Amino acid sequence: MPNGSDPWESRGQRPIQDFGIFKATEVDRAGPHGKTGRFVVLDAPDWGVVVPILEKSGNRYILAVRQFRHGSGRASLEFPGGVVEPGEDPERAAARELREETGYAARRITLLGDLSPNPAILTNRFRVYLAEDLTLEGEQSLDEHEIVDVQEIPESLFLERLGGPGWDHALMSAAAFLYIRHRGWETLRNTPDAQARGGGKG
Repeated sequence: MPNGSDPWESRGQRPIQDFGIFKATEVDRAGPHGKTGRFVVLDAPDWGVVVPILEKSGNRYILAVRQFRHGSGRASLEFPGGVVEPGEDPERAAARELREETGYAARRITLLGDLSPNPAILTNRFRVYLAEDLTLEGEQSLDEHEIVDVQEIPESLFLERLGGPGWDHALMSAAAFLYIRHRGWETLRNTPDAQARGGGKG
């Protein structure tokens, strides 16, 4: 009896259209149930984001960026990140995006997770890094149509906003979960900033 973990056999593929940010491809695959189907997949470059931690006067801040997104038609609060260029090391790509979007560089970068953004249709990977020991190296270095506002958000306040208006980007929530797992939920709830706003209750 076939099950959902059984692999499908590839029987060929045909390009549909190259849209620049991704390529649409139709693939033929035979399933373990004895049937063959045609499916559309999107070949996109890998993506990387970095969760930057800025420490000032004993407090921890998330360095976030706000920018307008054309899919949703509104501004989105996110972690710095973007496309991994062909042949580029993903960690270097994340560090580059941090520098370009915020002006900051990190002395220490740690991989938090390696995810599949949408395995139903996307072929790429989404890597999440933690950036610590930040130093401001200069101005932003943005692309022609990038307009990015940098915000310093207290760590616990960032957690309160997560999933709410303006912070509803699903991939950013996934990145935030990986950060929370790394840092420890109880640790985050019991920071001085969280305690001041009642975050340690309950």
